[in-house]
Amino acid sequence: MTDEPKGPSTAPEGAGAEEDEAARARREALEKAQAAKAAAEAAKPPWERDAATPEWSDAAGDPLVAALAEEHPGALEQARRFAGDLVLDLSLDGLRAVVTSLKEHHDYTLLVDICGADYPEREPRFDVVYHLRRVADAAVVRLHVKTDEATEVPSLTPVFRGANWPEREVYDMFGVHFADHPDMTRILMWEGFNGHPLRKDFPVEGVDTGSAIYPEFYEKGEGPVEKAGTGWLVKEEEGDG
Repeated sequence: MTDEPKGPSTAPEGAGAEEDEAARARREALEKAQAAKAAAEAAKPPWERDAATPEWSDAAGDPLVAALAEEHPGALEQARRFAGDLVLDLSLDGLRAVVTSLKEHHDYTLLVDICGADYPEREPRFDVVYHLRRVADAAVVRLHVKTDEATEVPSLTPVFRGANWPEREVYDMFGVHFADHPDMTRILMWEGFNGHPLRKDFPVEGVDTGSAIYPEFYEKGEGPVEKAGTGWLVKEEEGDG
C-alpha cells in the first residue's frame, strides 16, 4: 500500500491560538481559586486552621468588661477570652443586673442557651452557663455562676422570657434551683423521678424509675403534680370541649 498524500489541514485558521487562550484562562482561574482558598485558610483563627485547642487569655482590659465593672461593682469575679468569646465569671447576686445591662445597654439581646456543668470534686460543685449574642456583629458573651444544690440561682425569666424552659432543664438534669422561676418543675423527666441524669455521679446503668407503674392517663385531681406544666395527660369528662 502506498500512503495517500496528506491534504491541507481542515482546522479553522486561529483555532490553535483560541485553544491556548482557553487553557490559559482555565489555568489562571484555577490559580486564583487556589490563592483565595489559601488566603481564607490563613485568615482562620488558629483553633480552626490547625485544630488546636484554644488558649485562655486575660480580658480584664476589654472595654465591655470595664463598662460592666463600673456599672456593677463587685459583680464581675473574672474576665477571660476563649476561642474568640468573652467569658465572665459573675457573682450570684450580680447575675441578673449584669444580664439586664448587657441586654438593655450593650445590645446583647439574644439569649442563646442556658446549661449546667457538674464538678463533683469542687465546692460549690455546679456551674450555670449562659450564652448571650449581639445580633449586629455576632459577638458572644459567656457568663458563668457557681452554685450548689442548696443555693438558688436568680432566674432570668424577668429579663428574658425564653429563659423559662432552659432553666427548667438545668433544674431537671442537675438539681439546680432558680429563684423566682414561674414553674420550677421538671421538663424532661417526670415529677418524682429519682435523681438528676447529667450529674457526674448518676449511675451509668441508670436507675429503677418505676415508670411502668404510671398509667397513661390520670383522672382530674390526680397525678404527681396538678397543673404544673409537666405534661401529664388528664381524661376529659363527657361534654368537655
